[in-house]
Amino acid sequence: MSYYIGIDLGTSATKFILMDENGSIKNSVSKEYPIEFPAPGYSQQNPEDWKKALFEGIPELLDGFDSSLVKGIGTGGQMHGLVVLDKNDNVIRPAILWNDGRTAKQTEYLNEVIGKEKLSEYTANIAFAGFTAPKILWMKENEAELFSRISKIMLPKDYINYILTGVHACDYSDASGMLLLDVENRCWSEQMLDICSVKEEQLPTLFESYECIGCVKEDIAKLLSLPSGVAVAAGAGDNAAAAIGTGTVGSGGCNISLGTSGTVFISSEKFGVDSFNSLHSFAHADGGYHLMGCILSAASCNKWFMEEICKTKEYKTEQSGITDDMLGNNNVFFLPYLMGERSPINDTDARGTFIGMTLNTSREDMLLAVLEGVAFALRDCVEIARSLGVNISSSKICGGGAASKLWKKIIANVLNIEIMSLESEQGPSMGGAMLAMVASGEYDNIKSVCEKFTKIAEVTKPEKDLADRYEKQYRKFRKIYPSLKELFKNI
Repeated sequence: MSYYIGIDLGTSATKFILMDENGSIKNSVSKEYPIEFPAPGYSQQNPEDWKKALFEGIPELLDGFDSSLVKGIGTGGQMHGLVVLDKNDNVIRPAILWNDGRTAKQTEYLNEVIGKEKLSEYTANIAFAGFTAPKILWMKENEAELFSRISKIMLPKDYINYILTGVHACDYSDASGMLLLDVENRCWSEQMLDICSVKEEQLPTLFESYECIGCVKEDIAKLLSLPSGVAVAAGAGDNAAAAIGTGTVGSGGCNISLGTSGTVFISSEKFGVDSFNSLHSFAHADGGYHLMGCILSAASCNKWFMEEICKTKEYKTEQSGITDDMLGNNNVFFLPYLMGERSPINDTDARGTFIGMTLNTSREDMLLAVLEGVAFALRDCVEIARSLGVNISSSKICGGGAASKLWKKIIANVLNIEIMSLESEQGPSMGGAMLAMVASGEYDNIKSVCEKFTKIAEVTKPEKDLADRYEKQYRKFRKIYPSLKELFKNI
């Protein structure tokens, strides 16, 4: 018997799972922490809160289990966050998160002055406000004294790995979202480091996600009730880790994540770039590559509407009022741009918008519009992939929003593809545990772990009449943002 710990360092909480070598989940624990919004569009977090979650979460996870059986730890984490350490490895400032929009000026500089063509040549991607490089430039321009003290630049899950091992490490999948990595050649881009005034020694050592970066330090192991010699995998960005957890590896796999943000993740064994750079071209945690479309607000749109507007947490009850005849016939549309938007429009000024309401509009109409709006935004990403010749006929699904049968039905018909739910879906935490299994030597490679652990439990198929209705609705949705784009700039 062996145990493996999977960690999902999320935006609102860190989730820990304890899994045995056969893929059985033995226990899970979640530790929440706050997000700071110091100014409109700003989003940051104290890395000490992640550390506190780690030191509380693992002992609680292991309570009642034989902790001496733990062999490995793997982490999937929120991407793009800027974590900066001084020469003593102390955190210099709160981490600037993936959904922070303060870097509009720096993003524009990178895309328009350095140029999208050059950025794509250097990194396979263009600048988005959430990426790490614009944050570095923002800090250089606005916090020069703090910038001068930077000794190490890290990503959120890498800070957790540093606490565990004392090693400054990063994996290729997470590094891909920094706009500092030459993705095709899997090395730091000399040109981007020069543009951002960063030295290579300020960056962590690069690893494949399934490689062991070291073992948990003896003093930390004692604090966490762990045995000596526990292997720590390099881990992965949350979407790549979730893709491992759903078995989306090799060529042609697709995974949709309905978490705080939403993603369409398409795996490939070969490197490829969307010529318009509307989709991200990143390294994958399986050693290959992937294309990914990311919408900044997905399940968070539903949470916002339910809890902030309707003042309820009865998600299932609220959705029960939406009848089948309402699907594809809604006169209300919703743009899910509550934090601006990334893929494919790359617009920090875009905002959430309801349109089409009348005196007959009901609460159910508005809730349905929210669910449909997220599905339409995911469709925008899928359409870019299809324009590249990528055939997507089915997709696995994960994330908190995937618990809704109604939402899965909407997505299946809006995208006109089969949506596959898994028997065991634990998102990035499960992917992290699976990476740990390879890092510790339990399995030889990621493919063998995925083949053993990822089993389909349910398939949601599109219905022709409903898919046809949603095709017409999507065509209407596509016209809304272009009509409001200039207005958003002035709001």
